[in-house]
Amino acid sequence: MPDQRPTQPLQAINPPGLYDPTPNGYSHLMLTPTNVRWLFVAGQGAEDVSGRLPDDFADQLTHCLSNLQYALAAGGAHFSQVAKLTVLVVDHSEARLALISAALAKAAGDNPAPACTLIPVPRLALDGMLIEIDAVACLPASEEHRA
Repeated sequence: MPDQRPTQPLQAINPPGLYDPTPNGYSHLMLTPTNVRWLFVAGQGAEDVSGRLPDDFADQLTHCLSNLQYALAAGGAHFSQVAKLTVLVVDHSEARLALISAALAKAAGDNPAPACTLIPVPRLALDGMLIEIDAVACLPASEEHRA
């Protein structure tokens, strides 16, 4: 599969008038390059191909991010191309936030962390589902779409 990274990288902007979100694995703003295609990834949970979910939140978080990265790759994207995440969490707590923050920072690696919104929810689509993450990534415009 050819490298589909934009020729111009995403630019994280964390204004000095706002706290530094970097340790929490996200950025306040992401500026995307011009001339890109958008990839919208539906909320990914921790279920395996049979629909089974791990019981533990940490295990669900790991599987959820693995499923998200698999979906991104299927669309020709890398986590480094994600501009925005939405994280839905059942029974949100500071302990769960710490796990999520560390996992998102690890997923971003040396790249800017995406903008992110965490939303505590009473339940998700499946019984026992504790976390779901959706993503918006930007890909370079294909040759036929370049102006």
